[in-house]
Amino acid sequence: MPDPATLDLQQFLPYRLSVLANRSSDALAREYSQRFGLGVTEWRVMAVLGRYRQLSANEVAQRTAMDKVAVSRAVARLLDAGRLTREFADDDRRRSVLRLSAAGRAIYRRIVPLALQFEELILAGMSRRERALLFRLLDRLDELELRAEDAAASVPARRLSNARRARRSAGARATRRG
Repeated sequence: MPDPATLDLQQFLPYRLSVLANRSSDALAREYSQRFGLGVTEWRVMAVLGRYRQLSANEVAQRTAMDKVAVSRAVARLLDAGRLTREFADDDRRRSVLRLSAAGRAIYRRIVPLALQFEELILAGMSRRERALLFRLLDRLDELELRAEDAAASVPARRLSNARRARRSAGARATRRG
């Protein structure tokens, strides 16, 4: 009988999702790194800005679930490379809006077909019904995870401090990987 304190990683959802995300992200990252000199974090920032057009760095961090420091560093690299533009609010220089520059948009338009093609390779063995079910289940997992996060926030801090520390550490590793 297995030790109850031993985690069966193949049956542990966060582990399985993380491994799958890392593998698929790493494979695609090799492509855009070689072709466009982009790291995973930079591409994620560009992808979100390509979809939502203009956001603050905090909004990018929220939409990608990436660490604010990692987003800030990626934004700085993309600004230096001329792939993003930033406009500051007239009344508060701490508030700014990020957008893809013309050069950034051109790169985005070249990467999107590669990303979609890679996604199609992953999903090729699934029927339309299976794909629809997969995305419904992912939406449901997203909803349930947010609920669990809210519930965990109400647990006394000392019980969760180790879990939060581990989550931050895992999140930082995932951000670095893709």
